[in-house]
Amino acid sequence: MASLKRGYSESVSGGPAAGGSSTGQGADGDVAVQQTVGPDPYFPANGDPRYRVHRYELTLDYRPGPNRLSGAARINAIAGRASLAEFQLNLADFKIGRVRVDGRQPHYTHRGGRLRIRPAKPIRAGAAFTVEVHWSGNPKPVNSPWGGIGWEELDDGALVASQPVGAPSWYPCNDRPADKASYLISVTTPSAYSVVAGGRLLTRTAKASTTTWVYEQSAPTSSYLVGLSIGEYQTVLLGDPGLGGVPQHGHIPAHLLAEFSRDFARQPGMMHLFQQLFGPYPFDEYAVVVTEEELDVPVEAQGLSLFGANHVDGARGSERLVAHELAHQWFGNSVSIADWRHIWLNEGFAKYAEWLWSERSGGRSAQQLAAVAHRTLSSLPQDLRLADPGRKSMFDDRLYERGGLTVHAVRCALGDEAFFRMLRAWLSLHRGGAVTTSTLASHVARFAPEPLDDLFEAWVHGTALPPLPVLSAGRGAASA
Repeated sequence: MASLKRGYSESVSGGPAAGGSSTGQGADGDVAVQQTVGPDPYFPANGDPRYRVHRYELTLDYRPGPNRLSGAARINAIAGRASLAEFQLNLADFKIGRVRVDGRQPHYTHRGGRLRIRPAKPIRAGAAFTVEVHWSGNPKPVNSPWGGIGWEELDDGALVASQPVGAPSWYPCNDRPADKASYLISVTTPSAYSVVAGGRLLTRTAKASTTTWVYEQSAPTSSYLVGLSIGEYQTVLLGDPGLGGVPQHGHIPAHLLAEFSRDFARQPGMMHLFQQLFGPYPFDEYAVVVTEEELDVPVEAQGLSLFGANHVDGARGSERLVAHELAHQWFGNSVSIADWRHIWLNEGFAKYAEWLWSERSGGRSAQQLAAVAHRTLSSLPQDLRLADPGRKSMFDDRLYERGGLTVHAVRCALGDEAFFRMLRAWLSLHRGGAVTTSTLASHVARFAPEPLDDLFEAWVHGTALPPLPVLSAGRGAASA
């Protein structure tokens, strides 16, 4: 059984980044962080901030029986402010067949998940360069504090769910969330299997006993958000994509089709609501995959979410998780975090999207759900700081609940009209980029009738649980 353990269940209903940063300026003056200068403080061995990738082209051949993967990557990158005498990619323990930098053979070493490359001549500051890597072997999850993460061999097929550091389990990458690139992914596998990846399916070509699937993800994508699933699936259309709607597909084992049709029936309604509240869906299309096996939690990828068979019961028992994973397409995928200290920006807003869906679809209001979360947190240790929870606590249930409450506190302070304007502006300004907690605080301040420094200090930088924020009828009655 695939577990995809993260040390959290999603089941209970920051200050400036240390060090300098390379930034771009948003239209309203917000700072959109493109690259942090130093390594990620939670995962210093992952990623290389001395360059950035703008395109990955991956050609993969996978045989499910022997769990054999062979691949070739063409990586187009740009050096940073200093010349590169050497650089690194993250890649798990595969056999390396070939490495080239701009067509020339470099010196390289491959140890401990790091492919260190020294080009034949240093790469000039700001220069574009191309890296080619060929690799092969038996893919498996990489070790993490939450168990194995990344490529999961299933009883019949495979799936990839890489949050936070599992991407190197199957391809060489600059594994840091702020380094976002476009992807072209070609996967050849036996024809009995379907291949689902985040993005637009360009071609599907059958040849003898194999089929090659080619997907394009043109939007900037963090390495951990590149999702992939290989299995025997039936594909169904969710909703009508006509009249400018978002194409939505489900990929499901045939025996779960009846249950799936009930459990995901309201996803098109979620998509419609979230576009009203948050702005246009940021990608070309959206897919959900249900595996034959049970997963501890569903996991988002860019343009794609992965669910286990245990999340399909025919009674909409996991509907709030359907909303949560869809909301991540805006919060976390389109607008990403500069480093993992800021993960509450992903999870707090996705949690609050659950509450908004409940409120707008006839369930409990966001205020009622906030009260439940507040009561839960009041009985738990109050030693978690949203702005920097620490690697050990970055997937703690309390981060999700306190994050949702923080968003609710901002809504209470702004009122609905300003709150939803703020959300839509945030997602529009930083679409395709990476942000920090301080970026959000500066953005929210522009929509506030009075300074909110105390609110952010108490909810985000403090650990004690503040009083329950209350949405007044006068300020919260406006429709978005």
